[in-house]
Amino acid sequence: MRNLILAALLAVSFIPGQAQAHKVIASVYSSGDVIEGEIGFSNGDVADDATVEVFDGDGNKIGEVQTDEDGFFTYKPTQRTVHVFRADLGAGHVANARMEVEDLPILGDTAPAETETATAAAAAAPQSSQPVDFSEAQREMLAELIHHEVNPLRREIAAYKEKNDFQTILGGIGYILGLFGLAFYIAAKRASRKSA
Repeated sequence: MRNLILAALLAVSFIPGQAQAHKVIASVYSSGDVIEGEIGFSNGDVADDATVEVFDGDGNKIGEVQTDEDGFFTYKPTQRTVHVFRADLGAGHVANARMEVEDLPILGDTAPAETETATAAAAAAPQSSQPVDFSEAQREMLAELIHHEVNPLRREIAAYKEKNDFQTILGGIGYILGLFGLAFYIAAKRASRKSA
């Protein structure tokens, strides 16, 4: 009985240490003609100045980039293949993100044909009464603004998902410990009835 109580106390003392653990979060997405990515931890910390190795689907290394001070990186693909991004962050933390071929940005060699098709489709489409004509500088500024607004939201959503998953695990451990407590209570009650 004393050993069971000691084991339960050790299990309970282990839970707060686990509550402070964090998981690596890595994501990649297509943006224009590059692949953008970010690496961080579920507690909100970023992986700044980390080396990110790029591999194809067969595990051959095809490139390498560094994250900036916010944990972001960009990589310009040169071939249409699966891209796997991997960063060793130390202390057993390894970031992995994968981009499938169909999610890759348009590469330079396929862009002219697709641009011609898009131009022809735009010419055939009926024009609105008041077309909006942005200059190239305005388009770049708008894209940059959207990029800076969306990236923090992605990080917050990933951290929120991780937090809720971890809370679910802790809740399950709590239920298990509660059942053990109930079992000890019933066993103690039966033992006191037998001795009486």
